[in-house]
Amino acid sequence: MTETTHTQTTPPGAAGRPRSPEFRLAADALSGLRQDLFHEAFAYRPLPRLGADSPFVRRRSGRMREYAAWAPHAVVVVLGLTAMLVGLTRGGDSGVPSLLCGLLALAPVLLTLVRPAGAFWLSLAASTVTAVVSEQEWVGRPWPASSFVSHLVVLTVVAARTRPRTAAWMWVLTGVYGFFAASVLGPWYGDTDVAQMLVLSAVLLLVVTVRHIRREAAQEVTAQQTVTAHERSRRTLLEERTTIARELHDVVAHHMSVVAIQAEAAPYRVENPPEELQKAFATIRENAVAALTELRRVLGVVRAEDYEAPDAPQPTLADLDGLLANVREAGLTVEKAVTGAVRELPQGVELSAYRIVQEALSNTLRHAPGASARVEIGYVLGGLGLRVVNTPPPAPRLVKPSPGAGHGITGMRERVAMLDGEMTAGPTPDGGHEVTVFLPVPAATVSEGDA
Repeated sequence: MTETTHTQTTPPGAAGRPRSPEFRLAADALSGLRQDLFHEAFAYRPLPRLGADSPFVRRRSGRMREYAAWAPHAVVVVLGLTAMLVGLTRGGDSGVPSLLCGLLALAPVLLTLVRPAGAFWLSLAASTVTAVVSEQEWVGRPWPASSFVSHLVVLTVVAARTRPRTAAWMWVLTGVYGFFAASVLGPWYGDTDVAQMLVLSAVLLLVVTVRHIRREAAQEVTAQQTVTAHERSRRTLLEERTTIARELHDVVAHHMSVVAIQAEAAPYRVENPPEELQKAFATIRENAVAALTELRRVLGVVRAEDYEAPDAPQPTLADLDGLLANVREAGLTVEKAVTGAVRELPQGVELSAYRIVQEALSNTLRHAPGASARVEIGYVLGGLGLRVVNTPPPAPRLVKPSPGAGHGITGMRERVAMLDGEMTAGPTPDGGHEVTVFLPVPAATVSEGDA
């Protein structure tokens, strides 16, 4: 058994020859025409209702809001009935041609609600039939009065439902049909409505296309703004977490250094310490130094190149009076109220509480100039409560607040979430603003602090 392979030889230059730009442009244009008006031309594509976010729907209430969602469908039906009325009044001498002209004008308009591309082809076919039926109007006119109105409505609705390229193709095909019908299917007396159809349809399609492009541009801008706001929020969150990590690095590093120093010095405070005790303290010191080294290696990556560790220790609630004094010098009238038994809390809680009060007062200075503030600190059994409230500015319309970055609330929430606390922030009934925070402190930590 012998297999024979036949090789088909391609003529030289038939394959691999680059196409001219004109050929590619024409091929792309014909491909667009086939895709827009021929491929699945009568596919079912119902006109959607207006969404709840539409301005026309939002301005309505009750049952009218439900009806307002069908406004585009109602407009199309009214325009179709208008074209039908024109056909009934100018369709012919007898009632049958008039009724037929009216129905032929109405059908393409209604079809735009469910099959837009098919409605265009039906409109051209209906125009031809209407011109034949209404013989008294066929004097070189491809579009009798009812078909003229109906076709303009179809072009406008289909252009609004499709892309601008489809509108351009419909306009071109309308012109081709008009010149062909006026010169071949009807006598030529120089009296034609092709020019009127092309001019009016061009104006309508241009308006619809511009509106379509503006709507797409607005959607793109809205989407870009949403992405930008999301990225800005993420960047703000990362910045706040970086700041908190830096501060926690300093706090934990300080405590670990104290543990290492005390573990090294402890054996010398005991006369003739047993060997086991010396080994235990040496192990504690080694573990503390190892933990401190690992902590600096891991958390050190969040430091910027130009970041310098503060020379002074991190602030606590004991330094709050100095903060309030500085705020008063800036022009803010602020008072402090402390309830409960004042006690020493974990340094992370003290630092976060200080920063929260600091940021809340900064927001008051920035967004409510001239207002007064009150800082309330409550030492309760399960933790620490904070409340910073400010009165409304004396003249909110006359005094222009200083613009802020808008990161304060994000930073406060991040600190509270880090400590598994709770926070609320919002306006007060009198027009001011209030920040309420609860930072839990485990009972074991409280007992050790009291001891």
